[in-house]
Amino acid sequence: MPKASLVSIAAYAPAKILTNLDLEKMVETSDEWITKRTGIKQRRIAQDEDTSDLGTKAARLAIERANLRAKDIDAVICATISPDHFCMPSTACKIAKNLDINSVTAFDISAACTGFIYLLELAKSLIESGSKKNILIIGAEKLSKIVDWADRTTCILFGDGAGAAVVSADSKNEIIDVHTAADGNYAELLITPGGEEKFIKMSGNEVFKVAVQTLTKDVVEILERNKIPSDKIDLFVPHQANLRIIEAVKQRLNFSDEQCVVTVGKYGNTSSASIPMAMNDAYEAGRLKNGDLILLDAFGGGFTWGSALLKFGGESYKR
Repeated sequence: MPKASLVSIAAYAPAKILTNLDLEKMVETSDEWITKRTGIKQRRIAQDEDTSDLGTKAARLAIERANLRAKDIDAVICATISPDHFCMPSTACKIAKNLDINSVTAFDISAACTGFIYLLELAKSLIESGSKKNILIIGAEKLSKIVDWADRTTCILFGDGAGAAVVSADSKNEIIDVHTAADGNYAELLITPGGEEKFIKMSGNEVFKVAVQTLTKDVVEILERNKIPSDKIDLFVPHQANLRIIEAVKQRLNFSDEQCVVTVGKYGNTSSASIPMAMNDAYEAGRLKNGDLILLDAFGGGFTWGSALLKFGGESYKR
């Protein structure tokens, strides 16, 4: 049976930076309040770019870093909760068109902040079944269009961006294990109602409590299932939603600062794009290298959650 390997990582962040000081002029809040409660200092805002544009720029670089060409890709899957269009076409179809990838499988999934881990599970299954060889996966979000900029409880949290990766058949550095799950009983705590209520609504305290408990349990289980102690993990890349959540999970699992990747301060919460964007930051900083053992962990609206354990199969970054 072929093995699935994540052979590249890339990201794209829009140029416009919206700082906490900028938000002080828009809503009743302060840089001190936002930083203390979330760890976020700034976020990126897409202006004349759609979600598919963000995804295309990250995806093009991911293909290049995998030493592949567009014609080598046989599936394009995008995770997003802020697609270009309400129903169709999918953001994946538009990204494929932009990259001149034609006549291949292309579709979107909606798993909120856990989207990238859901993508890994899908790609791993498709590769190991033998039906695909090179799958382009993208987490892309333009959350600024579904944020109520008059709601100080949510507008401080979210940003725009995209992350992409190629998963290929390769036996050297495999995706070892992926776990995903969901529980719709919590749906009302983090929701985009729809219709005229198109903005994100969140019960922050309740989400925080469930997130910390669920993420910790999920990481413990995937490590125990694969008989890997936490000190053997080279990089722990959690979803970048809130620094307090990251710190709580890190402390409960005894991860060191050197093991953890934290980018929430400069990007905010970019939902499905947050994990690949954080991975890309680590990659371009020389922290993520070929063969490194990586643990990913995410929690999002639905509620959805998941974790992934893999060895990075891409080439080490060359400046």
